[in-house]
Amino acid sequence: MNTTIMLFLLQDGITNGAIYALLGLALVLVFAVTRVILIPQGEFVTYGALSYAMLATGQVPGTVWLAMAMGVAAFGFDLFDARRSLRPRRILRSLALNVVLPAAILALTYRLAGPKTPIAVNIALSLLIVAAIGLYLYRLAFQPLAHTSVLVLLISSVGCHLALQGLGLVFFGAEGLRGPALSTAALTVGPLRFTGQSLAVYGLTIAFIIALWLFFGFTLMGKALRATAVNRLGARLVGIRTTLSGQIAFLLASLIGAISGILIVPITTLYYDTGFLIGLKGFIAAIIGGLVSYPLTAVAALVVGSVEAFSSFYASNFKEVIVFTLILPVLMLRSLAAPEVEEEKD
Repeated sequence: MNTTIMLFLLQDGITNGAIYALLGLALVLVFAVTRVILIPQGEFVTYGALSYAMLATGQVPGTVWLAMAMGVAAFGFDLFDARRSLRPRRILRSLALNVVLPAAILALTYRLAGPKTPIAVNIALSLLIVAAIGLYLYRLAFQPLAHTSVLVLLISSVGCHLALQGLGLVFFGAEGLRGPALSTAALTVGPLRFTGQSLAVYGLTIAFIIALWLFFGFTLMGKALRATAVNRLGARLVGIRTTLSGQIAFLLASLIGAISGILIVPITTLYYDTGFLIGLKGFIAAIIGGLVSYPLTAVAALVVGSVEAFSSFYASNFKEVIVFTLILPVLMLRSLAAPEVEEEKD
């Protein structure tokens, strides 16, 4: 291997690592706030990417109907929960959030979808659709189980992953799709050539990390999420609505997943089940970060991306095995070092 090849591999590894960093941060955020290991994070990637690719061809993705159906079901859940103390204001708020909002997204999608729709509009529609799905997924699958054990939440997470993956096959088919690039510009630095898409990956990843830092450090809602992550029971005792914190965590995770997918789909062909493998690499970074540390997760994601790039050069048939093996020494060290603690009860 000469220096030029090494630089190419590093460039590829950092590009992939930036995507894994976004997914890892989303997993850490959701676990810290809700104790859910969000296995369907990969489906958010797939749904965002393939919805964007279908909108670019002028088609309306089936995910918009899924958001509508999940919203109606969430409204039904809210009505059932409020059956003993029907309060008009609460019902109207639920109606607006769970029925009017997805109906507006559905109408906008049918109104704006077309072969000549600008890329920015397609991106905005894709983000709206996936964000709504993430929000309603928490309401339907995890909010009723918020006070159960981590194991029960994990089982629910696996079930959601399998269901969303199956629906992805129905919506997008077995054939892979690619979307248009966000930018056709290119920049050459020495032997390296940076496309507009790879620059967009770097820029958006850095911007998102800074935005998350500002959100958690300087906004009331961000501080409420941090308080929920530190101690759910204590947060509830001081008046923080942990249910709202969970909804915001899932909303942010679905947005991050959709953005990651939109960044990836012009670079490589994505299939309905590709997101799981991509999300799994973000999960490895999150585990290395202990599911608590955002900076360590971001650094670990760059390591995972670089190891994957070099593995594909030296032993492409075993690159996935090598990447997933990274998790073993971390788990062994943590199992030896971590003290035994009882699960939080609230």
